[in-house]
Amino acid sequence: VTNDHVAYRYETLETLGRGSFGQVVRARDHKTGNIVALKIIRNRKRFHHQAAVEVKILDALRRKDPANDNNVVHMIDFFTFRNHLCIVFELLGINLYDLTKRNNFQGFNLQLIRKFAISILKCLKLLRREGIIHCDLKPENILLRSKGHSAIKVVDFGSSCYENQKVYTYIQSRFYRSPEVILGIPYGLPIDMFSLGCVVAELHTGYPLFPGENEVEQLNCIMEVNGVPPKHILDQATRRRVFFDSKGNPRSLTNSKGKRRVPGSRQLEAALKSDDKNFLDFVARCIE
Repeated sequence: VTNDHVAYRYETLETLGRGSFGQVVRARDHKTGNIVALKIIRNRKRFHHQAAVEVKILDALRRKDPANDNNVVHMIDFFTFRNHLCIVFELLGINLYDLTKRNNFQGFNLQLIRKFAISILKCLKLLRREGIIHCDLKPENILLRSKGHSAIKVVDFGSSCYENQKVYTYIQSRFYRSPEVILGIPYGLPIDMFSLGCVVAELHTGYPLFPGENEVEQLNCIMEVNGVPPKHILDQATRRRVFFDSKGNPRSLTNSKGKRRVPGSRQLEAALKSDDKNFLDFVARCIE
């Protein structure tokens, strides 16, 4: 859609990304002359409805963040064009996954990770105040504000919901999915903190902390560090039978490559390749 015009105002320049929802393009706003990111939603009822929720949440956050300093992506405008819902955002830099990739998956120093973590927490603090769960916190959804600077913003509120208006049970990208979501236990704001723990761990080592090849192994990866969840938690789990037998033992601990993950057998220090007490304590509290 290069050099196409949207709503007689935005000239599309290049595609920045595609997903099941539609696509994001870099565009010139001919009214202001600014370069923006334009999210064009597919003309399907499901995506349209979810994007409408995203707009509602972004609009609420925009009003609560007038100074634009809580590290939430700033929605400039939204409109419908030829039956497509379109959302206009400020243009940001590359995401933290691509930054890690450019760094050859070497990981970053704790000083930089601390800056990132504080910035993300500022966003999560605003979300908590408003009772909003992001539901898809991961390196791909954390973007640098601009080249060469460590300031970041959290993007993609397409899966987000109000804590009292939860829409989906199947949320979060697998590597960053919390145990309560996997097990089908009522979830809330803490699931974003779980994801944050996974993100900062990955920023340090260069690789996902819990790299499950499917949901069964995902839970096994988490239990390998945290141990088996206590009975009172498993008793609430609607999906308990997928993962545990009637005695409460994990059904399968071996993945397709023959790797066996024994609950409680992996120390966090080893997983994080760090002996920094504050860092270990922070991650441990996020993922507990």
